Amino acid sequence: MDITTKQDVEQLVDTFYCRVLTDESLAPFFKNLDFKAHMPKMVHFWSFVLLDEPGYTTNVTDKHMHMPLSPVHFERWVALFHGTVNELFAGEKAEMAKQRANLIAWTIQNKTGIK
Repeated sequence: MDITTKQDVEQLVDTFYCRVLTDESLAPFFKNLDFKAHMPKMVHFWSFVLLDEPGYTTNVTDKHMHMPLSPVHFERWVALFHGTVNELFAGEKAEMAKQRANLIAWTIQNKTGIK
């Protein structure tokens, strides 16, 4: 089954971030984040990316500029994201989700000078 609805996006985001929050290398970046308030923003972002939902205007790169990230963090984030997508979905939008995750990681790393 492919990603076709907002409910699919919610399932992806919820499952993925449950894994992120228990990952020892990524969880520390979220310890001071109000996740209940943050989750709808993440669902909106991925709905914008995958389902062409209008209205998302936040600059994702700017949100990560202050974080002490390394290439290892991006590799882990991408691996968890790909694993979650592969476990839950298959199809054109699922492949697009993984491609976009790669592009997001690459873009943030390049704009922040993380090598």
